[in-house]
Amino acid sequence: MHDVVNQILNETSKRAAAIKIPDQNERDMKKDKKRDILAAIRKKQTEGHIPVISEVKPASPSHKYMDIPPEKAAAIAMQMERAGAVAISVLTEPKFFHGSLANLENVRREVDIPVLRKDFIIDEKQLGEISCDIILLITSVLGARLGEFVNLAIAKGMEPLVETQSEEELYIALATNAKLIGINNRNFHTMEVSLNNTIALAPLVRKYDIDHGTDHIIISESGIHSGADVRTVTEAGADALLIGTAIIKSDDIYHKTKELVETKNVQKTFQVQK
Repeated sequence: MHDVVNQILNETSKRAAAIKIPDQNERDMKKDKKRDILAAIRKKQTEGHIPVISEVKPASPSHKYMDIPPEKAAAIAMQMERAGAVAISVLTEPKFFHGSLANLENVRREVDIPVLRKDFIIDEKQLGEISCDIILLITSVLGARLGEFVNLAIAKGMEPLVETQSEEELYIALATNAKLIGINNRNFHTMEVSLNNTIALAPLVRKYDIDHGTDHIIISESGIHSGADVRTVTEAGADALLIGTAIIKSDDIYHKTKELVETKNVQKTFQVQK
């Protein structure tokens, strides 16, 4: 792991150790109706649009984009929703990405589409902190505990998005009960980004599904900035795209989101499995 990733994980350990979750909060989460990201992605595909999970991203470890307090997070998310985003990703890691649980709570209150919690999940207590529809689980971070965390997330009413970065990690993820498989185009060892990762790994998911009679949804993450990038990863087999920096850095969040959602891909016809 790159030093930056190790620093984030060290800080996350301290944060997780301080979590105290009331029993009532656990009960309330189970009552909260999950918004179906799987159906939302398939519906967007049949409509001929690109399923874009648009991200409320205040910062990356190397660069701060803007201050995003909870009220602004909700306002940004509503623009993204109006522009056709299939879901909203909200960063909740506070030190390196300047995110917050309050941002996620406000966003989910104001939009009707599914909301993803994007964080470094390493402790079961984090799964009970706040209601969300989708939760990011990183294969390289959880290792042998991945399957357990996938099942815990599902039991708590969340759809796990399992992120992978290599062929080895991909098959670990496919062996779990997760239906959403993320392919991160960023390498956590070098921090370099290449869309070639999606090009290499997405076909392996499709082959796995044919061989095993399963139906996974592939989400390409990181490094997607333009319509050309959208076409590259969708033609490789990605069903949906998680896009943060390109949208949050744009002069017009609504129109940038809309531009990516409405990217035309004449070489690919989505094959929606029944």
